[in-house]
Amino acid sequence: MLIFVLCGCRAEAQDVPPAQVPDASVSGGQRQRETEDQWIIQQRREMAKKANAQRQQDIKKDTDQLLDLATELKEYVDKTNENIISLDVIKKAEQIEKLAHAVKEK
Repeated sequence: MLIFVLCGCRAEAQDVPPAQVPDASVSGGQRQRETEDQWIIQQRREMAKKANAQRQQDIKKDTDQLLDLATELKEYVDKTNENIISLDVIKKAEQIEKLAHAVKEK
């Protein structure tokens, strides 16, 4: 009889399906990750747009300054003769060169 009881308990234990808990972290977690990824992508796009706008403003400011420096350089060159180069001409040319390089890099 003890054998029947033990076998009966075993049979009952085998008949009961294991508890199935729905894994919410897979579908819900995946949706959450996708939402977070979309948010991150959107934030990166907005940051890139702001950076591009700032870079464009910087380039405009620098090119305006380049125009002013080039105009000043022309005035200095017009005031000098063929035998004398003013120190101001050299300084303006160097400033223009540095600024033009900065604009090129931007």
